[in-house]
Amino acid sequence: MIVAPPRLSINSDRLNRHLAELAEIGKLPNGGVCRLAFSDEDIQARSLIKTWMQEAGMSVRIDAAGNIIGTYAGTDSGLAALATGSHIDTVPVGGRYDGCLGVLAGLEVARVFQENQFRLRHPFEVIVFSDEENSVIGCKAIAGNASLNPAIYCRKDGTSIQSCLARVGGNWEALATAKRDHTEIAAFLELHVEQGGVLEDLNKQIGVVTGIVGQYRFMVQIIGRPNHAGTTPMHMRKDALVAASQLVLAINRLGSSHHGEQVATVGHLTVSPNATNVVPALVDLSIDLRDLSEANLRFLIDQIEKESQEISKQTGTEITITQKLHVLPTLSKPELMEAITNVCQELELSYDYLPSRAGHDAQEIGRITDMGMIFVPSRAGISHSQDEYTSPEQCAQGANVLLHTLLAIDHSKR
Repeated sequence: MIVAPPRLSINSDRLNRHLAELAEIGKLPNGGVCRLAFSDEDIQARSLIKTWMQEAGMSVRIDAAGNIIGTYAGTDSGLAALATGSHIDTVPVGGRYDGCLGVLAGLEVARVFQENQFRLRHPFEVIVFSDEENSVIGCKAIAGNASLNPAIYCRKDGTSIQSCLARVGGNWEALATAKRDHTEIAAFLELHVEQGGVLEDLNKQIGVVTGIVGQYRFMVQIIGRPNHAGTTPMHMRKDALVAASQLVLAINRLGSSHHGEQVATVGHLTVSPNATNVVPALVDLSIDLRDLSEANLRFLIDQIEKESQEISKQTGTEITITQKLHVLPTLSKPELMEAITNVCQELELSYDYLPSRAGHDAQEIGRITDMGMIFVPSRAGISHSQDEYTSPEQCAQGANVLLHTLLAIDHSKR
């Protein structure tokens, strides 16, 4: 017989106090946070998280990829775990909510279970993933998708991945042992700040994430012919920047007008020789495409290639497009989306459905097990900045949705 749990609720003051305390590690003069993965600040923060896990009655281990895994035992040791978590490393000038809310909300759930002497049927895990902001080695290793070429993980300061993992208790040589599957993790839920302005614009309290978009990144090189800007007639020019400008506008047009939820961005452009009196000879630019539909992304790529061929012909330039990144989209499990929606209704929280256009640890974990994500608003859509802000009330609302979704799926999952 399943015994109904007591009416459990997040301790908002404690959750937000821990967010503030964690933000003191790596705090910058401008109020932001710099806590790069594997740095002294990251190691200090990891130590604090491990202490908090132990205080919440969790057993703690570090896997070969340096992931911190805290486990709160369930009543049925034969069941796979229900897991949550995120990351605590930051970009060079970050905020206190990105990643950290997901970790500390999971810890708060464990504390609520502990103080109410309550256990799920399933073991409950909180995972702190390694290096989400750079290599995403932590979540990729758990999904079995981490590259075994150490050269691709080399840091800007020249430190090796072997030494980085050793600093945090991982082991590069045993990286493959971090791999897990659905027999160990029955479902994964990640609470995260939206990092965009959709929820705020819609005046909704919770985002039920439909999936995490796939990404393509390309570098484009456009070769023209340098010549004197004063003496070269317009019809005799092979202007690489004119060709680049037409391509940028074509990409923006495709992103804006094509049916779908895609985004298309040119965010990097360099011009050579970049001189006032010289017709541009060479342009390098980037293309970033994102959408939940892989088929739609492939269609956009085909259209961009056709546009580039036509622009090349019209301008007399050579255009080469080289793929640099391809990440497949990960769809949220419908059953988990339904559970999150039901909880929002029970808690009388407004909600809407939206994709995540930023990458998250859940994207990789969703390749090996059922995945769901919960968003709470980001003020003005700002993230990766000292101005990142989600109110204490919004943080607690998201954590309560996480808590009660876990309670719901604990009964439905086998």
